[in-house]
Amino acid sequence: MERNLTESTVAKQAWSIARRVFRDYPGKLAVRLWDGQTLAIGEGTPDFTLVFHHSAPFRDLILFRDPLRLAEAYFKGSLDVEGDLYAVFGLKDHLQSFTLSVPEKAAFLAAALLLTDGPGTEANAGTPVRRSQPLRSRFFRPHSRNTNRKAIAFHYDVSNEFYRLWLDRQMVYSCAYFQTPEEDLDQAQQNKLEHICRKLRLKPGERLLDIGCGWGALVCWAARHYGVRAHGVTLSRNQYEYGLLKVREHGLEGMVTLELKDYRDLEGEGVFDKIASVGMFEHVGLKNLPVYFGTAHRLLKPDGLFLNHGITYDGEGWRRTVSTEFINRYVFPDGELDSVSNVQRAMEQSRFEILDVESLRPHYALTLRHWVDRLEAHREEALRHISEAVYRVWRLYMAACALQFEEGGAGVYQILASKKGKGLGPAPLTRRDLYAD
Repeated sequence: MERNLTESTVAKQAWSIARRVFRDYPGKLAVRLWDGQTLAIGEGTPDFTLVFHHSAPFRDLILFRDPLRLAEAYFKGSLDVEGDLYAVFGLKDHLQSFTLSVPEKAAFLAAALLLTDGPGTEANAGTPVRRSQPLRSRFFRPHSRNTNRKAIAFHYDVSNEFYRLWLDRQMVYSCAYFQTPEEDLDQAQQNKLEHICRKLRLKPGERLLDIGCGWGALVCWAARHYGVRAHGVTLSRNQYEYGLLKVREHGLEGMVTLELKDYRDLEGEGVFDKIASVGMFEHVGLKNLPVYFGTAHRLLKPDGLFLNHGITYDGEGWRRTVSTEFINRYVFPDGELDSVSNVQRAMEQSRFEILDVESLRPHYALTLRHWVDRLEAHREEALRHISEAVYRVWRLYMAACALQFEEGGAGVYQILASKKGKGLGPAPLTRRDLYAD
């Protein structure tokens, strides 16, 4: 009788707290506690339900109101989300703006200390999120060759089979290029490869360098369709080995070479006619941008073209926020972004001439939505290659990024630049050639 009374009191306190926490939440949600009871917030059908399998994440919600703690609980499996995953991200702003009076804080603290889901149940409240452990308290990391190599392995050497489940047939892990919102991902990624080759005005026999070549899609496309001799470098062994197989599969051994090498270790001056870097400079580190762009400038021939395709941030520098800490802790240990204007300034300081700038922000929002849909559709197969916790990290990360691009918090730009030579420069006077049949 006494135990049932205590459980009833705790449940009432939990519901009272939940009502207060979400009282001013502008959306519609439901909260289900570990005893199976559900509370609906807002009018109409909830967009999603937060399912607390244990009291620990609920206490964290009360005491800290930290979106990262909720994310970690989701990764561990002690918290689940039923319904629209994208709608969940509306909680981030609500929790960060939520305030309590001093008496409310005291009452919340007292109530939190009483919350429990029974003896011995919280010890097994989810499994550890292995990928987060090395990254705690390392928001700003040195970008040495060793740390960059480890960071790339952390992100890209998960499993080629895992990536194959949700990437396109070409295995392109960067923003696609959609002619219409309805176009499928495979076609959109082919569009992007073609768009880059056209921007670089590739010609047969030219030497092309791809810095951060991924699984080899661009170098193989450029060699097959434009007759260039292409060289790609990556720090990911998984990508390198897959790329070698792809080169042999297409019979491109005499035209495409790949190397497991840091871009800073590339030797020579004026070696390449054209250089591309797609989705790589986000790993460079803001302090290393002069070295990165300086290396590209050194390797490029006079009047050569350099295309830098990368993500940008809506503010200057890479400040600590919930979003940036989430990315550095769980996904990209070495990721740092800056505004597009600062990126262009760094390129100009490395003596590049900016020829063309194109925003692909809506294209990346569409790309990420495709990736999330494909990952969810292959969940069971994905779990043969990765843990449930890692699956949840990727699902949440890509959904959050899709919203960031849709809302304008992040952008992605293709910046075409040249190494100044003589005359009018290497690009045509208009862009008509980019869109001709």
